[in-house]
Amino acid sequence: MNRPLSASWSRLIERINAAALPILAVDVPSGLDADSGRPFGAAIRATLTVTLGAAKRGLIGAEAAPFVGRLEIAGDIGLVPCPFTTDFAAIVPEDFRDYPPRRPVAGHKGSFGHLAILAGSNGFHGAAVLAARGAQRAQPGLITLYVPDSIYMPVAAQLQAVMVHPYTQQPELPGNVTAMLVGPGLAAKELSPSVHDAVRSLWQHSQVPVIADASALDWLPTGATTERSLRVITPHPGEAARMLGASTASVQSDRPAALQALSQKLGGCWVVLKGHQTLIGHALEPLAVNLSGNPHLAQGGSGDVLAGYIAGLLAQPELQINPRLALHFAVWQHGAAADRLLASKPNFTMEDLAGVLGGR
Repeated sequence: MNRPLSASWSRLIERINAAALPILAVDVPSGLDADSGRPFGAAIRATLTVTLGAAKRGLIGAEAAPFVGRLEIAGDIGLVPCPFTTDFAAIVPEDFRDYPPRRPVAGHKGSFGHLAILAGSNGFHGAAVLAARGAQRAQPGLITLYVPDSIYMPVAAQLQAVMVHPYTQQPELPGNVTAMLVGPGLAAKELSPSVHDAVRSLWQHSQVPVIADASALDWLPTGATTERSLRVITPHPGEAARMLGASTASVQSDRPAALQALSQKLGGCWVVLKGHQTLIGHALEPLAVNLSGNPHLAQGGSGDVLAGYIAGLLAQPELQINPRLALHFAVWQHGAAADRLLASKPNFTMEDLAGVLGGR
């Protein structure tokens, strides 16, 4: 399309949208600009859009979402091979045909890493539990969860295989940790300054992967980190806006630019910008957009489960080799688990999600 729809077409589209029936759009919802994602006066509000060949730039983003609905890609439609590059790529299940790799038969707990999690506070102890359960679904060799002494009992009572340790001032990490997750459920006002300092130091100097989520995002120092270090942040749009000193609306208006700005600000770290069509990437490479998931993920605790699952994967030495693939897999699995649950249990909770995450 290169001009607004005529009045007669606009009236037809308005009648279709008013019919309160599921609508399937093929390739692009009628009336929507495939480049900008904005309607030409009127556009179909699809329940599902099956786009052909590859995702169009205008179908990705907050402005197009009410018209696109759920986006799926029919990639193999007999197109003539035409190599091309874009600034983003869609994540599809076929990306993970042989992933994660088969584990060695002689592997042991030490083969699959040791994840440390710093999480939880009064009133938010459930975030620590959900993060730990999300991590368990990734199956690292060991998981140690550090929580404030005030919530040790309710947290430890809900976990069996996870080693739960209380702390009062600052946790002492074991020497064999292979990844660190900080942030889920941490209330800044309840923590001593030494905990803030520990998080900053880990982010800047640790040799192991560090994943920062929730309140920990506000404590991260800007600039470069240890050379060749793996760093990941998992903000939702509101947190991203706060980190950038911008509005949530401005982040949502150009999510790719917001992701790249966050990555540059924090030394080129990986960014998982959560929300509808979660974006994954960093400042120096094309971004990826995830198409799995549904609005029922919009519940408290969803991000805690995802952060734990990401960290549980990145704690495993073999999966650290390709962090891009690990992050894509984690985000896609999180959404795919919600899609499976929606089909069988539409009133699912985040505890249910943690129970099925990682399945096929």
